[in-house]
Amino acid sequence: MKVRIDYDLCMGDGNCARVCPEVFSYDSGKLQGVVKTAEVPKEYESKVLRAASECVPGAIKVE
Repeated sequence: MKVRIDYDLCMGDGNCARVCPEVFSYDSGKLQGVVKTAEVPKEYESKVLRAASECVPGAIKVE
C-alpha cells in the first residue's frame, strides 16, 4: 500500500498524525500533514485507511 497527501486539499488539522503517527507527522510551520514513508508497512495499513476515511477534505490518497 502507498499513501500520499494532496496538499491542495489538506486543511492541516493534523488528524492523520494523531490516528497514525507511525506514517504521518504534522508540520506546524506549514500547517499540514506529512507522509513519513510512502510505502506503508503492513501492520499500519488499517490505521492509514482509518486516517484516510476520517480526512474530511479527502486529502489522503491511498493506492
